[in-house]
Amino acid sequence: MQAIGLIVEDDFQVMGLATLSAFEFANAVLHREAYRVTVMSENPGLVRASIGLAIETAPLGDMPDTLVLIGQLRPRPTSAALRDYLVRAGVEARRIAGICTGAFALAAAGLLDGRAATTHWGHARTLQDRFPRVRVDADKIFIVDGKIWTSAGMTAGIDLALALIEEDHGSEVARNVARRLVVYHRRPGGQSQFSTLLELEPRSDRVRRALIYAKENLANPLSVDELAAAASLSPRQFSRLFRDETGQSPAKAVEQLRIEAARILIKDGRHPLDTIARDAGFADRNRMRRAFIRSYGHPPLSLRRSLRLIDGVRGG
Repeated sequence: MQAIGLIVEDDFQVMGLATLSAFEFANAVLHREAYRVTVMSENPGLVRASIGLAIETAPLGDMPDTLVLIGQLRPRPTSAALRDYLVRAGVEARRIAGICTGAFALAAAGLLDGRAATTHWGHARTLQDRFPRVRVDADKIFIVDGKIWTSAGMTAGIDLALALIEEDHGSEVARNVARRLVVYHRRPGGQSQFSTLLELEPRSDRVRRALIYAKENLANPLSVDELAAAASLSPRQFSRLFRDETGQSPAKAVEQLRIEAARILIKDGRHPLDTIARDAGFADRNRMRRAFIRSYGHPPLSLRRSLRLIDGVRGG
């Protein structure tokens, strides 16, 4: 039996509790208590989530095998007591995980110094600014660096929990748990968050609405007129506002969204490049190739070959 310690603090994000179900169903799949979960906090008793409901917690005590820190909607300063407990965990726990903004507390304890880590894309820049010794990658669902695991926000915590279960009990058990949770088995840690939207970081709802429309309709031509209509602006107003807020033209932003979508499909490895070019909204494979070279300096075929090489090394 492995002990899982789940740490929550006031205003924790309730979606993080979904990880409890992953370990619960792992016990059901294995027909034994493979995991015993304790929800803990610095101040034991009732701890309130950001939405208002409360959960009973135990005090920080004996170190569990795996410590999981649930994030908050907005990261708060880490108390000295929690920081000391996390420093101790860095020595005593087998694994330590931070879900969403839980990475901020891990960073405050020095556990992410020199390591790669991720968090919710909306907080990635803040994490990097506050903790420059952390190698923040906002483009990942979750990252494993040694004994430290970090994930993006919301449902990415489930992907992290499934990966923990897979490490402990194999892929078949993790697949069965995913089926019981009615989720995809599991998204790979390297899958992208909304990185292009993060980089563009529009300030107004109208430009943000146009970008979301573009991301959801890549098969469309996505002309300036079409995007302006999604933003409820004239084409001239939209082009000026878009460049003011993002620093680039709508056409360039759409190309980045198409490249991002194509890259995810290439990593998936199940589709020919012609199909990927069409699904990502490129007119043909050659246009996709030129866009990849402009952005990455190499064609999509090179990305596919490198991924196959990595898979071959892992398989060996």
